[in-house]
Amino acid sequence: METTLTSKGQATIPKHIRDSLGLKPGSRLIFDVNQQGEIVLRPVDESALNARREQFRKAIEAVQVDNPWHGTTDEYMRFIRGDDE
Repeated sequence: METTLTSKGQATIPKHIRDSLGLKPGSRLIFDVNQQGEIVLRPVDESALNARREQFRKAIEAVQVDNPWHGTTDEYMRFIRGDDE
């Protein structure tokens, strides 16, 4: 099937492809180009993405930061650079 690219860079994905990939309005997609120069279209694996987000959230919560600095960012930058005012 042939389609035309719009002035906004949009193209219609044929219905049989949308159906075979289980795509619905709002589905997130990944476009890649393989070594043969062909476009590869695949849906984002939302469950894997959510699992990675949860792992990241847990890692952030586990970090204990002891920050003794109570000045401004500019003061800290001068301090670490050794700048005299």
